[in-house]
Amino acid sequence: MARLSMIAVRQPIRDLVRGLGSLLLPTACAVCRRPRAEPSASIVCSSCMARVTPMVHPQCDRCGHPRLSLHAPQPAGEASTGAPDALPACRWCIRLPAYVRAVRSVTGMHEGTGAALVHALKYDGWSEVAHSMANLMARLRFPDDVVQERAALVPLPLSPTRERERGYNQAERLATALSALWRIPVWPDVVFRTRNTRSQVRLTPSERTGNVAQAFAVQSSMRHRLTGAHIVLVDDVLTTGASLNAAALALSTGGARIISYITFGRAPDPGDRTDPNVDFFKD
Repeated sequence: MARLSMIAVRQPIRDLVRGLGSLLLPTACAVCRRPRAEPSASIVCSSCMARVTPMVHPQCDRCGHPRLSLHAPQPAGEASTGAPDALPACRWCIRLPAYVRAVRSVTGMHEGTGAALVHALKYDGWSEVAHSMANLMARLRFPDDVVQERAALVPLPLSPTRERERGYNQAERLATALSALWRIPVWPDVVFRTRNTRSQVRLTPSERTGNVAQAFAVQSSMRHRLTGAHIVLVDDVLTTGASLNAAALALSTGGARIISYITFGRAPDPGDRTDPNVDFFKD
């Protein structure tokens, strides 16, 4: 009788656990909304993950942005390096401050399922999508010195108002998931926003820079952590780099020796090569 009583007690608990599991890990993919046939801890189906398109090569060693083909003619007015097979100077790197060491992103936002994953995380409330995204971010290849020196992950902060509306900071969710894979800590409270800013979505590059200028600062109580450290800033998407550069300035001013960036997505640049067999140059 005692055994039957224990079974009777445990069954509702199992049902509750299964119900919570269905709520947190639904049987439908959070991206394509189709039923997930395969057993998986991920809420994104294997098909959607397989259609995340990696950034094309060749890439800049520093900023990770797609480069022009080795076989394309050098743009008019571009200074020659003297090497017949050398790439022209990277036009994306000039956006980065000198103290930014390296930048890496998983996928372009103009192809594959990368944009849908970001949308599910950022706007649809599927915070668990961050784990699937971080699995791909963790595989990105950084220069050896970045791998050896990186001290902590710092997520780009949201304004308190926007974080309340969203329910969480998507960059912090990505950083937390990446932390477990890279085995380095997350410092979510090092940088904060000093003021609310407009959404960057419809702003021009120059407007983006002005919008986030001096919008970040370092907590005075956290400065001792930053002294001499190599910090990796985390965000969901890199567009012009304005927000990450503004946060990097705060980190550098606060004592960080060097900063790198990692994002899941990257917006295409007007001068990008959009077809592997065709080269385009920015006017």
